[in-house]
Amino acid sequence: MLMPKRVKYRKPFSAPRIKGVAKRGATVAFGEYGLKALEPKWVTARQIESARITISRYAKKKGKMWTRIFPDKAITKHPAETRMGKGKGAPDHWVAVVKPGHILFEVEGLDLATAKEALKMASDKLPIKTKLVARR
Repeated sequence: MLMPKRVKYRKPFSAPRIKGVAKRGATVAFGEYGLKALEPKWVTARQIESARITISRYAKKKGKMWTRIFPDKAITKHPAETRMGKGKGAPDHWVAVVKPGHILFEVEGLDLATAKEALKMASDKLPIKTKLVARR
């Protein structure tokens, strides 16, 4: 599971809104084809890992893959059936903040049909709308 080795603050603020479009990471930089986010959302480490496994299994060790997002925000939770108050809960899981336009995954060394199917299967594992983009 992806998570940072160490962080400056254990419990970051949880901003309720994700405003704007991606300034960085919005172009296919490493591979030939990429999976681009079309809406803002938190993507959990489990969802990223599930999509990564799906791409690598479908590609069958052909080509190369890059994961362009990393879960670096801790989400806290109180235990079940706990009364209100008593401060902020303990860190529960990690998420990556994804803005529209950000490239999530990239692949190289696959033909268009294989890359399209692999990235489509990966997008089914993610909680956001995505589209396939090619390098210019």
